[in-house]
Amino acid sequence: MSTAPSDSHRPVAHLRPPANWINDPNGLVFHDGHYHVCYQYNPYGTRHANMHWGHFRSPDLLSWEPLPIALTPTPGGVDADGCFSGNAVSDGDRIVAFYSAYRRDRWDQPVTTATSLDNGRSFAPRGDLLIPEPPEGTTMYRDPYVWRDGQGWRMLVGASLADGRAAVLLYDSPDLETWTYRGPFHAGAPKPVGPPEAGLLTGEGWECPQYLPAGGGRGALIVAAWDDHDGPRSVLALAGEEHDNVLHATSPQLLDHGPDFYAPALLSAPGGRWLLWGWSWEARDQEWSDADGWAGTLTLPREITLTEDGRPHQQPAEELLALRGERILHSAGLASNTEPVDLGTVGRSFDLTARLEVSGTAGLRLVTSPDNSEYLDIRLDADAGELVVNRDRASLDPRAHGGTYKIPCPGGGPVDLRIIVDHSIAEIFLATGQALTVRFYPVGAQGFYPKSDRPWRLEARATTGARLDYTVDAWDLQPLQIKEAAAAAPDRKERVS
Repeated sequence: MSTAPSDSHRPVAHLRPPANWINDPNGLVFHDGHYHVCYQYNPYGTRHANMHWGHFRSPDLLSWEPLPIALTPTPGGVDADGCFSGNAVSDGDRIVAFYSAYRRDRWDQPVTTATSLDNGRSFAPRGDLLIPEPPEGTTMYRDPYVWRDGQGWRMLVGASLADGRAAVLLYDSPDLETWTYRGPFHAGAPKPVGPPEAGLLTGEGWECPQYLPAGGGRGALIVAAWDDHDGPRSVLALAGEEHDNVLHATSPQLLDHGPDFYAPALLSAPGGRWLLWGWSWEARDQEWSDADGWAGTLTLPREITLTEDGRPHQQPAEELLALRGERILHSAGLASNTEPVDLGTVGRSFDLTARLEVSGTAGLRLVTSPDNSEYLDIRLDADAGELVVNRDRASLDPRAHGGTYKIPCPGGGPVDLRIIVDHSIAEIFLATGQALTVRFYPVGAQGFYPKSDRPWRLEARATTGARLDYTVDAWDLQPLQIKEAAAAAPDRKERVS
């Protein structure tokens, strides 16, 4: 079946179940010819509670089969209050999931496992803790990430330390059962990162750690920067070289420059590719998502590499080109002197490429209301060397969040962009490998009853004294194909919304 939504904001080309809450992608593994993607899932409501692992698999990243829920908390067990985040590995004929066992009566989230011998259709929990105690001096401990290294295995666990540093801890094992602690793989005190006005820090703790190997001892540690407050959060890449079980990294870099990308997860794919997913949370008031019956989506899968100079390079997975339908727009020309140029209409899901050459400040505007009062701006500021995304006017509903977000983008020549918009999420990619993810919620008119059949318009715009040379193409974005037979929620007497 198609993933076409019943409301105008639910994405169609982004993976998520039909209803309820989801957050972190988990358990990403290629096994028996399929990509397996799990995710944090509340089968009972639209808030963060009752954490299970939902589960999809796909042979091609385009058609997806919902499998039974992979992990369910065991009443009275080591994960009684939630099966929190982790990853999975393929080992012969089995999939082994490593995850954080959550109980409200302890501060840490120690590592446990569950194993599937039927290609992911069911998982048997081990019933005890794989690593019962965190190392001395840790104040946060969660989110295992395991990968094969030669003839053995390595594990990272996210942590914070008593001395105030965020850290990722390293273990190794010959057999996935016996693990030896090797110490902090990397650690650092909180410090600012990104544009000063964003207020982002490198974090009091690091969660959802991932490792992107690049050969010759080079690699990038990817972490979600956690702070004990409700402020903005970020995902960091720390690239460097490993010596004696320690990663010597250069300065932290933002992996995604937008406000709505978190909890990164890697998948080692055939052909030496590495794929990356993230969680894109809602950027609207909870009562709105409660009423719609769903919250959160996974991002598009991205191909990620590490450049020779230590920068993460991201682009949409090649397979997603197959989701392009009819080409709906082609326009090339010049915009100047504040007079907008109408480029044509687009639907609520489209895949766009643009080459923009700017003097001054100019760019594209996605207009989503007939009276031009609702729009998402994506512009280049050549003097500041930035791509700027402004969603302050992207919804007439005040329950949607606003904000302005920037990607460094040095001038001096044309800028190539790819922008994939899917109802309430936009993922923007520069040819230089940088990315920005933003949620927005057009309603089209006062009264907040969006009409899904009303087209949106795309404009080229330049400020006074600026000039924009542009070439823009856009295609309809087709829905993912999701097979029937999603698993029902486990029985539960008391449900939490």
